[in-house]
Amino acid sequence: MSIDTDLLIAWGGVAKKFRKGEYIFHEGGDARFYYQIIEGSVKVFNTNYEGRELTQAEFISGNSFGEPALFIEEHYPSSAVTTCDSVIIKLSKEVFLQILAENPSMQKNIITRFAQQIYNKTVSSRDIINTSPALRIFSFLTAYKKKVLKEGEIIEIPYTRQQIANFTGLRVETVIRALAKMKTMNVVYIIKRKLRF
Repeated sequence: MSIDTDLLIAWGGVAKKFRKGEYIFHEGGDARFYYQIIEGSVKVFNTNYEGRELTQAEFISGNSFGEPALFIEEHYPSSAVTTCDSVIIKLSKEVFLQILAENPSMQKNIITRFAQQIYNKTVSSRDIINTSPALRIFSFLTAYKKKVLKEGEIIEIPYTRQQIANFTGLRVETVIRALAKMKTMNVVYIIKRKLRF
């Protein structure tokens, strides 16, 4: 969901600069703010006890993130960190809920967005339980192309092998082997170490 920046500032939102790698919130922290990216990008992820990371989502300029916990009085289920220098507006939970109460069209937009996120999470969960690493990677790459509206074209994938591993729940070595196999089958193309799909 994206709320007009001027509206957020008029209601008391504060724009803050974050350097690459700065945490916005930590898993288990209190959900007290609405966040919307003006510039930059944010990764939302979980880490297990071994330090392995599973990326839940990545958000870019114009996107908001972290709202579900605001509605259900729960702690953040994931951590959020900037992936590049970013500017993010922060607005208190109470004011955010008041804006929604006064703007039914925004309520509809957020319900639609939540429905899309639940749908996408269900699809990705189905793909993660698939035992074939190549199918997991194929599903991830297909979802990325759909997200950037380039379904019919061959595009360069902006993620490293490690980032793909983090999104798919695989080890980086497994991703490298699976991509090599997919390359021989002409499913993906690797040109000057850049992945194209």
